[in-house]
Amino acid sequence: MATYWVGDIQGCDAPLGQFLDQVAFSASRDQLYVLGDLVNRGPSSLEVLQRLHAMGTSVKCVLGNHDLHLLAIAAGARQPGRADTLSSVLNAPDKGPLLNWLRHQAIALFEQEVLMVHAGVLPQWTLTDSLNLARELESILQGPDSQAFFMQMYGNEPAQWTSELQGMARWRCALNAFTRLRFCSNSGLMEFDTKEGSAQSPPGFQPWFEVPHRQTANMTIAFGHWSTLGAVQREDVWALDTGCVWGGCLTALQRDHVHDVPRRIEIKCPTYQNPF
Repeated sequence: MATYWVGDIQGCDAPLGQFLDQVAFSASRDQLYVLGDLVNRGPSSLEVLQRLHAMGTSVKCVLGNHDLHLLAIAAGARQPGRADTLSSVLNAPDKGPLLNWLRHQAIALFEQEVLMVHAGVLPQWTLTDSLNLARELESILQGPDSQAFFMQMYGNEPAQWTSELQGMARWRCALNAFTRLRFCSNSGLMEFDTKEGSAQSPPGFQPWFEVPHRQTANMTIAFGHWSTLGAVQREDVWALDTGCVWGGCLTALQRDHVHDVPRRIEIKCPTYQNPF
């Protein structure tokens, strides 16, 4: 039995299939965790969803900003953007079960002694805080009020978390941290404009995982979302978005036992989108 973590797929089904073939993935034996952004920008979002859905309980995903964007469009809360490549999903005969499956994926997971999110966690959040907030968001996304939530999901404010936040302000702030965070201040103020790598931190901000006294510093966090950061593999941080859709690699980690040092696997990808 092997466990795999893979970064942003973004509709790149061919590299995903190549990776699964290369490791001889067995749905009856192995476990795959996908760190969000399953869809969009690449050419085969429908095929990615169909493949992962068919793998049953051997695959678990956390939702990324592009996955939520697809769900918002499907709910009528958002219009497709010019760069979106989601029409194959939205027009598919099996759209219903695929989107229902996607909507029931997690915002955060803690399994195999690894906390998994798409983008990050705020420095003042403990593991318990992170998982409790994720469960709040999942309950809304999977419930009858999800369309109303999608209508108000977009926006950068509030950019500073406090436990006193309530309602949509609370949920938007938490969701932005889980699915869009790159840089924040020591107090957890989020900055969303900068998309470059960690060396280009804006004044007063730093990568969220470098904030001193971060409450989750004593555990391993696996995330994607930040292609300009590149692959990072430390004891406390696994960053696995290496720009598959931009002509980089689909990057995965393989671990055969809980305490093993993971082995990195890279699948070189064609350029599907121009990052500029």
